[in-house]
Amino acid sequence: MPITYKDSGVDLEVYEQAMLRLPRMMHRTYSPRVLRNDGGFAGLFQLDFDSELFSRKYEKPVLVSGTDGVGTKLKVAQLAGKHDTVGIDLVAMCVNDILCCGAEPLFFLDYVAMGKDNPPLLEAIVEGISQGCVQADCSLLGGETAIMPDLYQHDDYDLAGFCVGVVEKKHLITGKQIVPGDVIIGIESSGFHSNGYSLVRKAIFGKAGLSVNQEVAELDGLPLSDVLLRPTQIYAALTRQVLGHYKVKNVVHGIAHITGGGLLENTQRILKTPVDLVFEPDSWPVPACFGWLQKLGDIEQQEMYRVFNMGIGLTFIVSPYYANTVLEIAESQKLKAWSIGKVEAGTGVSRWAS
Repeated sequence: MPITYKDSGVDLEVYEQAMLRLPRMMHRTYSPRVLRNDGGFAGLFQLDFDSELFSRKYEKPVLVSGTDGVGTKLKVAQLAGKHDTVGIDLVAMCVNDILCCGAEPLFFLDYVAMGKDNPPLLEAIVEGISQGCVQADCSLLGGETAIMPDLYQHDDYDLAGFCVGVVEKKHLITGKQIVPGDVIIGIESSGFHSNGYSLVRKAIFGKAGLSVNQEVAELDGLPLSDVLLRPTQIYAALTRQVLGHYKVKNVVHGIAHITGGGLLENTQRILKTPVDLVFEPDSWPVPACFGWLQKLGDIEQQEMYRVFNMGIGLTFIVSPYYANTVLEIAESQKLKAWSIGKVEAGTGVSRWAS
């Protein structure tokens, strides 16, 4: 008997049904800069930097790009059967990275790999990606959905994303502008974000043997799925407002997205001069989820701060004169923020105050 593609695990008719669900979610993210090319092989974005289509004029535009995934947080989504938030995480992990250069997000592309055709599942995933793009004010320009039954189990999938932004060259934030006396401002995270989930899962589901829908009194009685699948905070609106508040002066000297590696490793990445970032212990309240996890998994304090964001998702390093204004802008965005340290002459490391 002859065999078909469907026999090998890929049903082209179901795949086509899945593709028909996606344009609606893409179109809601489009700005006037997007040139519609439905059904084409590539997405089109107009780079007319002098046009009124852009929020600000660019004399020497620099394109900024970033790519990332969601990691094993996807395993929690699969356990919970909830797939409409991990797309927000995907956008956040890419967009928050390019914000660290002062970039304005322009467009986003996604890659979804699945073990079998599943139109409702794909729709839920892309719904989250679309929502994340709306939050980041960038356009979901296209993507790729790959059905690979020999690489993934039927219910498995993986996500990757790619974001492009733009920044005026003279406003590019590289960390070279950081000087002694600058203030470090920490912006709250929404929880675990999308890092450390291999350790999270090992502690919660492995060592403690809890179930994904189990309610936890220490976490306001919420089901674990609600806590663990809380989407990563997207900081695009905040960063845009902070940078836009000062049209001429570059008062923000450094921005760091706090992901895997924690506060110290991620802030040290942006240091380009012989200064130290000195953080004050206990200068912000650590969310309950981290203390609960640490106790549940018997995880050492140093390991917690090396793996997780511990409640700080983004840091701004700013001139001291403008620190209060940045804190006020964060409050206006309904984001908690704290002064968590300062810059001192040193050797180019991030460290705790002694």
